[in-house]
Amino acid sequence: MSRLAGKSALITGAARGIGRAFAAAYVAEGATVALGDINLDGARAAAEAIGPGTYALPLDVTDQVSIDAAVDAVEARTGGLDILINNAAVFDLAPIADITRESYERLFAINVAGTLFTLQAAARAMIRRGRGGKIINMASQAGRRGESLVAVYCATKAAVISLTQSAGLNLIKHRINVNAIAPGVVDGDHWDGVDALFAKQEGLVPGEKKAQVGAAVPFGRMGTAADLTGMAVFLASTEADYIVAQTYNVDGGNWMS
Repeated sequence: MSRLAGKSALITGAARGIGRAFAAAYVAEGATVALGDINLDGARAAAEAIGPGTYALPLDVTDQVSIDAAVDAVEARTGGLDILINNAAVFDLAPIADITRESYERLFAINVAGTLFTLQAAARAMIRRGRGGKIINMASQAGRRGESLVAVYCATKAAVISLTQSAGLNLIKHRINVNAIAPGVVDGDHWDGVDALFAKQEGLVPGEKKAQVGAAVPFGRMGTAADLTGMAVFLASTEADYIVAQTYNVDGGNWMS
């Protein structure tokens, strides 16, 4: 397959999990992929494991200098940026009475401001080049509705959906398509951490929350990173040229919209 042949992509939070799976899928489709991550050693290890077509970049999405440097590095290496996936994000939970300002500010700094200003830097580069591009934001089923213990994270992902709509409408005149993917519950390192937080809050044994949410998915199990790669490739390809400002649920049937 070569749906992304000759394309240059940047993926944030790509050292592990979903970002790493997307990088491997993009390389398999012919793209050259920059794995951007605050964990540079992890990004280098992921690039080495994926093989030719990938390279690692330091990227802290809370630091504008770091964002701009990463975009500049992609342009210098490949001649331009065609695809951005805003994947970097963090999670926390607490009852409303226990939410801290520190947690709130951290989640919004990474999940919302990080998405917006990385998107902005990529869009500016794409506009200068004049060849359009594809920007994919990672939302979540958590952005579709509130959850009792997950108010702040849900709010950040709702903001990502809204930003996707506004940016999509604004940038399509430059032939830059902005869309989003809303996963459901995706097994892996991320959900191991989520499970531990729920265990602490709800008095569960480790793994119990994962078992509960997996059983509740209509498909019958939690998702995997591999379940999301098809949508990520599609939205980056010319097949999605007429798709603008949409958020696609890839969640095993958890949410219908």
